[in-house]
Amino acid sequence: MKTMRLPLKSSAPFLKGTLTTCVMLALWSTAHADSSAPVNITDPFVKQQTALSVDKIPAMPAPGSYGMDKATGKFTHPVATPFSHEGEPFAGELDYWDTKSYIKNMTVEAYYPITVEPFHTWQNIVDFDGKRYLYQYVRRNLKIFDITHPKDVKLVFTKGSTWGPEGPSAEENPYAPDDMFGAATVQWNKKLGKNIMVQSFEVRRFGVLNDKYREPDKVEAIRKSRHLKGFKVYEMNGPLPNDWKLIATRTSDIEHPDAPIGEQQGSGVRDIPAYFGGDVMYVAAAPSDKYALTEYPNDLYNAGYQSWDMSDPSNPKLLQMLTVPGQIVGDPQHEAVFKANPRAGNRASWMGARMSLFIPTPVEQGGKYGYAAMGGMGLYVVDITQADNMKVVSHLEFPVSVAGTEGDSIDVSQVEKTGILYFSGYPLSEDCFEAKKDIFAVNVSDPKKPVIESVLPRPMPPKDAAFTDYCQRKGSFGPKRSGYYTQPGISREGILPYAFYNAGVQVFDVREPGKPTIGAYFVPPFDTKNVASYAMGNLTHGTYTEYDRNLIWVFTNHGFYALSTPLLGTPSFTAPSKPWPARD
Repeated sequence: MKTMRLPLKSSAPFLKGTLTTCVMLALWSTAHADSSAPVNITDPFVKQQTALSVDKIPAMPAPGSYGMDKATGKFTHPVATPFSHEGEPFAGELDYWDTKSYIKNMTVEAYYPITVEPFHTWQNIVDFDGKRYLYQYVRRNLKIFDITHPKDVKLVFTKGSTWGPEGPSAEENPYAPDDMFGAATVQWNKKLGKNIMVQSFEVRRFGVLNDKYREPDKVEAIRKSRHLKGFKVYEMNGPLPNDWKLIATRTSDIEHPDAPIGEQQGSGVRDIPAYFGGDVMYVAAAPSDKYALTEYPNDLYNAGYQSWDMSDPSNPKLLQMLTVPGQIVGDPQHEAVFKANPRAGNRASWMGARMSLFIPTPVEQGGKYGYAAMGGMGLYVVDITQADNMKVVSHLEFPVSVAGTEGDSIDVSQVEKTGILYFSGYPLSEDCFEAKKDIFAVNVSDPKKPVIESVLPRPMPPKDAAFTDYCQRKGSFGPKRSGYYTQPGISREGILPYAFYNAGVQVFDVREPGKPTIGAYFVPPFDTKNVASYAMGNLTHGTYTEYDRNLIWVFTNHGFYALSTPLLGTPSFTAPSKPWPARD
């Protein structure tokens, strides 16, 4: 998950009451610890990880080695930069926030200036009694919208803060101090005849830890986190939290399944679980503190994958922990693989899973493969035909791209028909002060021999813009995600909408193999009046598509938009004809 400039994104969710100026300043200093401070490592796992490689932190790029090419009007990215959430303004960059918007082959159907959080949110859509509800949330901040009529959306529930020009509001209807809304999947369970929600609970980092190499007390605080590291399962008997019944809680610390809060090891469950309402669920998790071989400065864990028996959702049972070489401290074979990775020592690269397995067809429906994005460790193709015996089929490495996140997400919506999946990371800094982040088209037609075929085209501004490259527009530029597998309906063949930060939503047309284009886009304005200054650069962080109604929802730091495009088809503004999640 991306953060920008202020760590309230994750720290605020675990605070109670009003965020006073003093608290905000304390959070700011916590997440912006002095990187020139001396190295101070006492944690044995961080100490061992550090000892495996010499310090290879990239030097600041030399002046003139990156920036605008006046002849072409294009931006050349740095080859490598040190880890940073900040930026470095460059010659030719705008000296103001661009308040214009740009659009091609799309229509803005509605706009709602309500901000759950400006840095990152998750989304889910669920239907109840003929009405459609959008859940937008991030940890302690949750809003539920009735989107049955997309041009007349109604806010029906709020929990936590609402963001505005002064930052987050006081919490309304707050969660208990150790609770939150975890990244969730909601699926229809035929056996129970109910929607089942699984929420993931992972360690909170932002606002707690900035640099594990210099903040031993904060490393210790994460090790002893006072919240669940694992997942919760709910019967979702209606649209509002009062309708939900907690039926199971599990820790991903499989070596100590009965460990109480504060003693559970590992990362907890990361991002949205891969669960389709059947008998098997897959989650990304580091099960213990020894899964520590990652360079990323504010994360302690290199996560692998767990499969869980969900045949009885009230009693999940562990089936397998899938670990790949290069994850475990203290294991000579793992350490040798870690040391051989060219990223070892850069104190910047994320290694291990950020999200669960990406699965185009559930195993219950005959699916055979899951695809794993493991940061700087690359892509893994996994045979999932036996849930208790997952096997790595192949591994593919990608060019080093430091800093920023190198392998976060995989779009598998096209792979069953074309053999192509789309692998991407995302930027962390502003002003394009990091290596370029591409979306790689990977051919996995032969699962044993995945091959990078191409990269998707770079979004370029229209001719009437005051800049010739989006890097000049200020803020962050690069891909985030194309939504989630929980989006209503069926993904459209050859159409890929991606959130692209300061370039809004970019809709890639990949219907003609080998000749991808950008068929549509909407680039929203920077809202200088309604966004806190420190969150301004994080313009567009999410997209979520209703394929059954041909609508694209785009989430920005100043609210959210409903969009349509002929690439999807004629939009529908009436209640859906079939409930989601699908009950077929």
